[in-house]
Amino acid sequence: MELQEVKRSENENNYFIKDESVMASALEVLTQLSSNKRIVLLAKGDLIPNAVAVANIVTENMLKGNSSINDIKLDSIISEEDGQMTSNIEITLIKN
Repeated sequence: MELQEVKRSENENNYFIKDESVMASALEVLTQLSSNKRIVLLAKGDLIPNAVAVANIVTENMLKGNSSINDIKLDSIISEEDGQMTSNIEITLIKN
């Protein structure tokens, strides 16, 4: 199996998951979804579970029935420096 890098676009619809409270991140995502119909959650490594939790909180609790997960992309990057593999996730949320 060959690993392929996901091309990431830099725009205002991207939200990078930080090492902070999941609920604080969910509120920020909710605020961004109020002005945009689509947002992409980006996380890497140990923050991937936080991204999944934020997506579930927003779609299942805060905007239940009014939003959904449109797409999920996973990839891994192997560092040339130390050969360590880091996983990445990209979760696309849309507001109906």
